[in-house]
Amino acid sequence: MRSLLFVPADSPRKLEKSLGCGADALIVDLEDSVALAAKPAAREAARAFITAARQAAARPRLILRVNSLDSGLLEADLDAVMASAPDAVMLPKSRHGADVQNLAAKLAVREAEFGLPDGSTQIIAIATETAGALFGLASYAGASRRLAGLTWGAEDLSAALGAETARLADGSHADPYRLARALTLLAARAADAEPIDTVFTDFRDNAGLAAECAAARRDGFSGKMAIHPAQAAVINAAFAPPPEAVERARKIVAAFAQNPGAGVLSIDGLMTDRPHLLRAERLLSRL
Repeated sequence: MRSLLFVPADSPRKLEKSLGCGADALIVDLEDSVALAAKPAAREAARAFITAARQAAARPRLILRVNSLDSGLLEADLDAVMASAPDAVMLPKSRHGADVQNLAAKLAVREAEFGLPDGSTQIIAIATETAGALFGLASYAGASRRLAGLTWGAEDLSAALGAETARLADGSHADPYRLARALTLLAARAADAEPIDTVFTDFRDNAGLAAECAAARRDGFSGKMAIHPAQAAVINAAFAPPPEAVERARKIVAAFAQNPGAGVLSIDGLMTDRPHLLRAERLLSRL
């Protein structure tokens, strides 16, 4: 998944419009974008939308962002929407791997209750929205086979820290958030999950979004979340590997396939070893 677009579950118009924006995944949001009084109706709207969207031959992945474990709202979210069989559930304000395990147990119960295949619902955790959560990032490795992705959030973290802003005057993230970003990338790879970069909130600044996407792809992130449909095309283009990189990756994979016992090969005059092979395989998996 390159682009993951947040869509408020209480807006049928935005939900319908989101299907045609080209995002690889839609995050149907029951958390921050939905007021408390609107959550019951939003749950019903999310269930109806996901149920209908699943029938399309070509569709984005459908991710349900529930409310946090400590909100008192999560059980109602799952009871109302899990029958629609979302592809994944996004867990906000996750503190450590035990929170993923907790959600995984709840998903297993609902899968059994609604006749869904066991383990069919993946989990994506937002892993840096509180100060303490940064100290739990190492615990995601091995937490659950459902864990498909880790992402991070600068806005909630800045509120938790009492910061004035998460970004510097030039638009880059300040040091605490750069740390959170780097640790999320490392934790995701350690857990064999996809690292997903956080949102770029200025949806009118496509150049700034493209630059941030390029930096994220360079560092190892596999995709980026979006808050506006117009951002999906920019993100998709930025995370699509350039043709020359694809050609090089295919050549590396083919060379090692022909020489399975080799640790190092010379390919086009360049010494190429197993880390290069792993990088090539990951690049090709994004096609």
